[in-house]
Amino acid sequence: MKKLLLTVVTGALSLSALAQHPINLGGDISMLPQYEKVNTPYYNASGGKISDVLSFMQTTCRMNSMRVRLFVTPLESEAKSGVVQDLEYVMKLGKRIKEAGMDFLLDFHYSDTWADPSNQSIPSTWKKNVDNGALQDSVYSYTKRCLEYLVANGAQPDFVQIGNEVSYGMLWRNDSDRCYSNASSVTWKRFTDFLGSGAKAVREVTPDAKIIIHVERAGNTDATTSFYTKMKSAGVDYDIIGLSYYPFWHGDLKQLSKTLTTLSSRFPDKPVQVVETAYYYNYFPDWDASYTNTTGIWPGTVAGQSAFIADLCAELVKHDNVTGLYYWFPEENGNGGAKWSEANTVLTKWENRGFWDNETHKLNSGILKMQDFLTGKEAAAIGGIPEDGAVEASAPIYNLSGQRVDHMSSPGIYIQGGKKKLKK
Repeated sequence: MKKLLLTVVTGALSLSALAQHPINLGGDISMLPQYEKVNTPYYNASGGKISDVLSFMQTTCRMNSMRVRLFVTPLESEAKSGVVQDLEYVMKLGKRIKEAGMDFLLDFHYSDTWADPSNQSIPSTWKKNVDNGALQDSVYSYTKRCLEYLVANGAQPDFVQIGNEVSYGMLWRNDSDRCYSNASSVTWKRFTDFLGSGAKAVREVTPDAKIIIHVERAGNTDATTSFYTKMKSAGVDYDIIGLSYYPFWHGDLKQLSKTLTTLSSRFPDKPVQVVETAYYYNYFPDWDASYTNTTGIWPGTVAGQSAFIADLCAELVKHDNVTGLYYWFPEENGNGGAKWSEANTVLTKWENRGFWDNETHKLNSGILKMQDFLTGKEAAAIGGIPEDGAVEASAPIYNLSGQRVDHMSSPGIYIQGGKKKLKK
């Protein structure tokens, strides 16, 4: 499935620059091969077997893009927490995504384990020389090598995240490397130099790929704005602002709206993609003291999860600068195989935020609400395209997926010569 294009490249439409970006809908499916490896059953809501989960997400849920994380040398001790994605693993999954006609978002962690606000550890193979210059070289050479391997094997990414949730920097040697708001200019420069090294490799190997800089501060508008202001001041080369948004960490939708509106005002040339979001279908309040209990807004049930997604999509559609939405770990499906065993264990801890019930392996309804994001963006696009009018009969014709077609073969809306055409 091709991406929805908000405009057709005919030069005839007068939509904003941001409106010309494709719209991406998908999820981070980094654990899907692990579930498949142990024959984990995936059922639809009525109990029917889903033979190909990736194809199901694409055709039934209209997802057109998938995200996959990459670790340098995944720690075996953390395999049961989801740290298994080395380059070979990512190549195979990325190739499947590309062969399905979907976009591929590659998420470099630049670590052997989870990189996030609390942990940005240096990969073990890079620790022989942690001088700033040496680490810059490592970022560049590693990024380049990985991308060259992916391209050579049919898994060229369309989007590349240089780091994961890097609000506080990356490749920490000690606390002085953390990029807090009051950190020195030297500390910030160290970090932005790393980003520059990664971006350089991306531009050289995959010049058509869009670079994403990803933070998890959607709940703090000032902090998010300050971060990207520093990126602009440092001249960091990137294309898209990437955000994590989990309401139990980052506040309600009013807070998200405030952040998105501010980003649009301050950085009008930068589209925003929500590259991580999720919500519970079964709530366990004692998991983490940092969680805010949001079940008063959206219950921790299947219906509550679905309601959250519907409300989130409705909010995101209001913001022209938002061009992407990815669900975190949609493929979560219990420990592993049809019956639990140590050999079949994929995960030892459930998050209860995926789209398949961890016990019954049946589909939750929330996944079907994800397409509200595309539907809403489609409606907004159609509203911005001029109505029917006289055009040259030979003018190219496009469908709303941005695909050029020979003729208007079936009922629906098409674009010809920059005009909206209705085929009844």
